[in-house]
Amino acid sequence: MKKITVLVLSFIFVLTLSACGGEDLDIGIVLPTRDEPRWVQDEERFEDLLADTDYSVEILFSDGDTSTERENVETLISQGIDVLIITAQDGGAAGAAVEMAKDEGITVIAYDRLITDTEAVDYYVTFDSIQVGEAQAQYLVDQAGDTEGNPLYLYAGGTFDNNAFLFFEGAWNILQPKIADGTFDVINSSEAVALSDTAELTRSEMSDIMGQIDTEWDFEQAITLAESDLTSASAAEKGEVFILAPNDGTARSIADTFADDDDVTEYHITGQDAESESIQYIIDGQQSMTVFKDVRILVEDAYNMAIDVLEDNEIETTGTYDNGEIDVPSKQTEVITVTQDNVIEEIFDS
Repeated sequence: MKKITVLVLSFIFVLTLSACGGEDLDIGIVLPTRDEPRWVQDEERFEDLLADTDYSVEILFSDGDTSTERENVETLISQGIDVLIITAQDGGAAGAAVEMAKDEGITVIAYDRLITDTEAVDYYVTFDSIQVGEAQAQYLVDQAGDTEGNPLYLYAGGTFDNNAFLFFEGAWNILQPKIADGTFDVINSSEAVALSDTAELTRSEMSDIMGQIDTEWDFEQAITLAESDLTSASAAEKGEVFILAPNDGTARSIADTFADDDDVTEYHITGQDAESESIQYIIDGQQSMTVFKDVRILVEDAYNMAIDVLEDNEIETTGTYDNGEIDVPSKQTEVITVTQDNVIEEIFDS
């Protein structure tokens, strides 16, 4: 009996040693959802880059839920990661999760979405989000030319996402002078009309406008907003219209809604992300433009930064972003405007 007990205890001891002796993960990655092709492609690109290295990685998805996101971070912390790359579902809510990681000495890299109101962010890898909004707005300005009184419909991304504010800030930089001088008449936001003489909006003022035009990055919500706006608008507020749509998914939804209105004779609509469905829309003349953000480069930037952290190399940054608590050192990637004129060159040939 004693011999059996000793054997059992020895077996348990060996298992314990084995569990304790397992190798820790090097990099943990948290992405927001599998429901959008963009993030699944990011997963594949990260895996491809890391497959040829000796570094270990685990990629988890938060399913669009901040509680799941926090659980994912806790899981990765328990696996001993040294670097956390995270795309926040909600930039404000993610602060508590990354603070846990920071307390464990983990380097936190905010990926594509800035995490706000916390000091627990070491770096931010992003596209130049303000430049995205400026590119969208500049396209609309170029299409309007010298004519006045052009109906302008504004739509914004989800206000839970700090990037949505940056996109809108960039767009406002370009659109506001053209609203003030009468080139555009804003149809669907009384707050934007009231602030049409204000060149630089405060965060609160942006929130007031965006609260009226918030798609929540949701296709159905975008359709609901567009339908409501068109129902409220007069025939004179239709005709040839100009539409600021925040991304490709909402652009397709809004474009289809406007196309179904008999009083809309022509529309110019923006987008971003160069999603395959929107590339086809552009080819077919159903979407006017998209802002191409080459995610391959963004993934490489985040990957290279993580490797530099692990190897104690100097970290390359190109600017900073104020997250409400600190100025976060950032690596920014340029963006490209894509229309029918250059879609072959920029998308297919590249």
